Amino acid sequence: MTACRIGFVGAGGVARRHAETLGGFSDVTVAAVTDVDHDRAAEFASEHGARSVPGVGELLDSGLDAVYVCVPPWCHGPPEEAVAAAGLPLFVEKPVGLDADEAERIGRLIADAGLITAVGHHWRYSQGVALAQHALRDRPVRLAMGAWLDKVPPVPWWAQRAHSGGQVIEQAIHVLDLARMLVGEVTEVHAIADADPPGVPGADIDGATVANLRFAGGAIGTLAATCLLGWKHRAGLEVYAGDLAISVTEGELQLRQGRDEPQTRLLDPDAAKRAADRAFVDAVLGRGDDIRTPYEDALRTHRLACAVAESAARGVPVELGARNHAV
Repeated sequence: MTACRIGFVGAGGVARRHAETLGGFSDVTVAAVTDVDHDRAAEFASEHGARSVPGVGELLDSGLDAVYVCVPPWCHGPPEEAVAAAGLPLFVEKPVGLDADEAERIGRLIADAGLITAVGHHWRYSQGVALAQHALRDRPVRLAMGAWLDKVPPVPWWAQRAHSGGQVIEQAIHVLDLARMLVGEVTEVHAIADADPPGVPGADIDGATVANLRFAGGAIGTLAATCLLGWKHRAGLEVYAGDLAISVTEGELQLRQGRDEPQTRLLDPDAAKRAADRAFVDAVLGRGDDIRTPYEDALRTHRLACAVAESAARGVPVELGARNHAV
């Protein structure tokens, strides 16, 4: 195989970003797209030289080598199930579902099919994250503090719980995934939320959420999230290991040890996104093995995000299942 023919389920903004990146690879053809909004699919197809087809079945009949599923949280499930039945490699944008049950079902189907999979936790390809991991290689983290302090994104479904699952599942899940990378698995969460939605039409999600986290290795942590601002204020993770302090965002790594001056490194978020797409294509073509978030691993992060949402809704601590306890 010398070129990779890729089809898209979903033609929204995230799908277009992936398609633009993939279109810049000499060994990739964006071949087909389907979307419930047929006009949007047609526009996507025109932009990327692809075929617009009416449904997932027709997409899978288009002679593809891999499929990207880039749909809102409540639409996950049927597309992945169809791709798994077709035996095609699968890239799924996060979050992998609205809740844990459907994602668990899809995870079992994917495992049974033995598919090549990747999920869009692109922070894992950040140079800053790699440098943080190197700095922490012989230092256990004792404290982690994550935050996603932002505005409501400009899509009508985002502020509706039945469509997005809420800010933690749809957005702050990036920070939870980063915490798993740098600190380890979480065994227990205790979250509270203000139950006061942001001031946009139809909103019913929490405007602010705070969670305490207990990690399997003994560390403790917090996550704070809000969508009440008019701008993106901060999204990232701070970790503390002895006299070492590290702060990671998409755009910057800051590291300080002891009384040394802080070291700051600016990062390119787009480079990490390109690297995630490149790694998936290389795996499909049999040229590499650098997929850092296969579906099975992304499911661990999804379970964690769902546990935070459950704890906030019920007002009680929630323990993670044994599958998320491994270190």
